[in-house]
Amino acid sequence: MTTSTIQPLTRHGIPLERDLRVLAIGSFANRFGAGAVMTTSALYFTRQVGFSAAEVAFALSVAALVGIVVQVPAGHLGDSHGPRRMLTFFMVGAALTSALPVLAQTPWQLALLLGLLALFERSAGSVQQGVIAQLATGGRGVLFKAYLRAVTNTAIGLGSVFGGAALVVDESWAYVSVFVLNAVFTGFAAWNTTRLPDLPAYRRAEGEPRMAVLRDWPYAVVVAITGLFSLHFFVMELGLALFISERTEAPPVMVAVLLILNTACVAIFQVRLSRRADSVEAGARALVRGAVWIAAGFAIVSLADRGDVTFAVVVLVAGSLVHVVGEMIGSGGQWGLQMGLAPHERQGQYQGFAGLGFSVIAVVGPPVVTLLCVEMGEAGWLILAGLMLVIALVSVPVSRWALASRERYGVTTHSG
Repeated sequence: MTTSTIQPLTRHGIPLERDLRVLAIGSFANRFGAGAVMTTSALYFTRQVGFSAAEVAFALSVAALVGIVVQVPAGHLGDSHGPRRMLTFFMVGAALTSALPVLAQTPWQLALLLGLLALFERSAGSVQQGVIAQLATGGRGVLFKAYLRAVTNTAIGLGSVFGGAALVVDESWAYVSVFVLNAVFTGFAAWNTTRLPDLPAYRRAEGEPRMAVLRDWPYAVVVAITGLFSLHFFVMELGLALFISERTEAPPVMVAVLLILNTACVAIFQVRLSRRADSVEAGARALVRGAVWIAAGFAIVSLADRGDVTFAVVVLVAGSLVHVVGEMIGSGGQWGLQMGLAPHERQGQYQGFAGLGFSVIAVVGPPVVTLLCVEMGEAGWLILAGLMLVIALVSVPVSRWALASRERYGVTTHSG
């Protein structure tokens, strides 16, 4: 389906279809609370509870591993028991467990409670991807994901303001109120899912494997590629921050400035820059275009340690602006590949599997990024630039191979 034939998604920034509006409202509420918690949780557990940074990192790693394990089974449950029904179930679980981490008195309790929360949150995330694919039809899946990314970035930014207020107060009750706020907003998001239509469950044919995605090797290769492509997120979130503080003359506040700049650009331009990624072939081409911009952004940023404060600030801003263009184009490409190659009736388990690519990179990416961006400096940034280009270029023939294999795996492709 070409972009010109896709029905309009929004008018004046609001989705035209009621069901998509409901999804957007729920996502905004959910991520608003998450933004507040993201801003404050590490400091609460270290400064107020008394855990060490290593103990908090351990608990977060346990939660991340739980998220990896549950994604595909949760997506399958959504397909087989009804996506909307399971989304409500997991969101209710997330609401009930959102504030529980404040009760942790030992690192093991924190790991257990964060792992329980991750079980419900990541399961809900997987199932929601299937709901999106079922509701954003007519080639609008990629565009709606782009719209949701803009919405959630805005929500996280606004939630961070609330979290920042708790940091200013710097009292235990203020931090606890942030967790309670997150539980309230997550509860609203859970109730909001009941306003969605009761989508039908998928009935497997006789002899069809229960977890068909695990046997779909072409899709697995594509997920590996899109997961590797996601490395650039950790480069700009972690690697850039460490690079600024340890190798440039730029003030540390530039980390926050660049994050705000990125968030604003995504909120304004993400949908517009995702319009040309509404099929598998278009998604691969978008990945290449995005990689060119990302690589250029990395090359520019790599120069920031060559001059004084003014030079560093100008270079960092310029490189970040170039990168975010590639980030937005490349994100559309990732969604086009992941959704376009998945069967419509099994989007839950397929999108849950697609999320594994990012989840695995979230585990292995930080040490790689730290080595290249900080330890190796300019050479490391240029290596990352070349890596992004290679990954994207490989996606073109791989996506063609995967698309040609769809009949073998019982997949009817569609445009986003």
